[in-house]
Amino acid sequence: MTPTRVSSQSTFTFRPVTRADYPRVGRWLATPDVERWWNQAYDPASLEKQFGPVIDGETPAEDLVVEADGEPIGLLQRCRIIDFGDYVDELAPVIGPVAATTYTIDYLIGVPELLGRGIGPGVIVAGCADTFARHPDAERIVVPVVAANRRSWRALEKAGFRIVASGALTPDNPIDDRAHHILALERQRR
Repeated sequence: MTPTRVSSQSTFTFRPVTRADYPRVGRWLATPDVERWWNQAYDPASLEKQFGPVIDGETPAEDLVVEADGEPIGLLQRCRIIDFGDYVDELAPVIGPVAATTYTIDYLIGVPELLGRGIGPGVIVAGCADTFARHPDAERIVVPVVAANRRSWRALEKAGFRIVASGALTPDNPIDDRAHHILALERQRR
């Protein structure tokens, strides 16, 4: 499949990142749009430091390859926020108490040709549905986004998230200021 066939109507699935994915993930992290906002080193040692502990089950998080109709196109990370105390300490003053049922996600589209085509909201919707399905304890997904990253927080809004707070948090990229929007999506009960 060529990237041009991927659309917002594609079927998005998720599988754990493996060490065999490092070259691909490194290429994704090196793309200008991803590198700008993720600001993460992508040499082999840095990839192992970032992803190895999750792969080995030493870090309570999930790093997932996003596939569109079976083709790898990006990355989704998720975790339960309370499993990361420093994150709770920084986030709680902005949004209030962080419940044990609150998860967070981060995401990237690593194929430049797919940017600006409505793929992001589709990935986010599918990723949240997958999170709620795989984690019955998850009641809420909260995502802090640098306020300057309009493309990201607009994709979240298109996926059903709403801005619940704005405040100062440490940015991933030190060139950004601390202004963030915090967006949330609640589990829908039937």
